[in-house]
Amino acid sequence: MRFEFDTRNTKPKLTSLLILTAAAIIAASFTELTRSPHRAGIICVTAASYALGTVLILLRAFREQIRYNPYSYNTIIYFGFALFTLFVMIMLIVLSVRIFKFGEAYTTEAILLSLLHSARDYMILSFPLLFVFSAALFISNISLILHEGARFVNILGIVLSFLVVGGVVFIFFFDYEVSGSERYVMIHDLISNLFAAIYLYFECMLIGTVVADLIAAFHEPERNKDFLIVLGCAIRKDGTPTPLLKGRLDRAIAFYRKQKAETGKDLTFIVSGGKGHDEVISESASMMRYLAEHEIPEERIIEEDRSADTYENMKFSKEIIKSAMPDAKIAFSTTNYHVFRSGLFARRVKMRAVGMGAKTKWYFWPNAAVREFAGLIANHRVKQALILGSIIAFYVVLTLIVYR
Repeated sequence: MRFEFDTRNTKPKLTSLLILTAAAIIAASFTELTRSPHRAGIICVTAASYALGTVLILLRAFREQIRYNPYSYNTIIYFGFALFTLFVMIMLIVLSVRIFKFGEAYTTEAILLSLLHSARDYMILSFPLLFVFSAALFISNISLILHEGARFVNILGIVLSFLVVGGVVFIFFFDYEVSGSERYVMIHDLISNLFAAIYLYFECMLIGTVVADLIAAFHEPERNKDFLIVLGCAIRKDGTPTPLLKGRLDRAIAFYRKQKAETGKDLTFIVSGGKGHDEVISESASMMRYLAEHEIPEERIIEEDRSADTYENMKFSKEIIKSAMPDAKIAFSTTNYHVFRSGLFARRVKMRAVGMGAKTKWYFWPNAAVREFAGLIANHRVKQALILGSIIAFYVVLTLIVYR
């Protein structure tokens, strides 16, 4: 499936989800008040239908968000929680079949209990996938350490792999067998549900981040660009590009040549990167030499040599482009795992640009993806606090209702 990037001018809204939620609450409340002998089954079907509607709304919002702005925190949220809601829908459908089959053996309390255990059940059901992901992350980090040394950023993936597996193992054994007074069991369930809610949030965000990263990394921009920004990174001691930087430059050159061959349209390169304290020349100068060696005309290259990070790459490049062509169509080239987060910085400086990803070594990708995930979480504290707080509140309130 090919996604259309940056072709929509309005942000998708979730108004329909609010209307659907209100309708589901009214329908379930009315059914409960009727005291119908089939009310548990009807309420369960209503809840399953609501979950289905939510999945469709979130997936549609996910697609429309990519059309509006693919490099958005919302992209992660929509996909990650659509997957969890799909699981809840399937769970409710199975429960609905059991209710209509066995009738009197089930009450509305069974539905509440299913919802109450949904986060824990999702953790356990997804464990095989999480275990494979964690194992791949662990192995890739060992390879990274062997190649680049045991720096903190190179062991971040190992730490995360243990946390991912450890969380599921903890909830499994913590919930394995519980006995005691009703108050003790309620407190136990409250702790368990709090832990599961927090884990659920970060699991959904991690899955959403991986999916958003992959879509951004493998997207091929439309070949109609006026400017192509090449994002800099560290260069060698002799001033030549490292393999990582060469990958970005080669990806940009390949795009330039394909666009020229297919449409006849030229574009202008902006090589963006300043001079580090341990570098003999600026990253932009190194990139400019490399492009010249690969037969890119000098008049097609603009040097931006002030930036020290990705945010400044985008900020200073935008200033150059705006002064030359305010309505320019813009692309940028970086390493595949870095496309999504670079796009976030482009939007932060109010520049609409579409990224392309250069390949990198296999052992670098998983750890880099984890670092991108950590960076995304750190940069959106308020929004994540609101969502995480809402999830925690839902499971706490549900626990208190069940043990009322």
